[in-house]
Amino acid sequence: MAYTNTSRTAPAGEALFAASRQVWLASLGAAVVTRDWAQNEAGKVFRTLVKEGTAVESRTFRLVGDRIETSFTAANSLWRQARSTVTQTVKQVADTATTLVRETLPRNLPKVDLPDAFQASARGKRAAKARGARAAKGAKRAVKRGAKRATKRA
Repeated sequence: MAYTNTSRTAPAGEALFAASRQVWLASLGAAVVTRDWAQNEAGKVFRTLVKEGTAVESRTFRLVGDRIETSFTAANSLWRQARSTVTQTVKQVADTATTLVRETLPRNLPKVDLPDAFQASARGKRAAKARGARAAKGAKRAVKRGAKRATKRA
């Protein structure tokens, strides 16, 4: 029997069907390869990624911590410098004002009675100071009593 080779062109619909089938088969193959990879190698890759992430996190925390510490050190230094400058300036102004007042006012000034409101606030401050002293003495007594009790128990 003689075989003749005839060339037949496929209609456009068959070509599109064949192409979409090939895409479908390729996606099935990708799913199988992904499943096999996930079962065999993904655990190793995941652990490696976690290890690398941990190292990066550690370096980042160390870097950020160093920068924060440097910032706090600089801020504290500036604070101390500003405080010193303000203190010196205030002392200079106070000394200048005191000197000016001493030179300007006459030596023998009459004594001036303060208004009642000022005297009451001064009395209130003295009373508060006395209450604070009594409270401190009471606290000392309580500590001594506690120490005596602890000694007796021992």
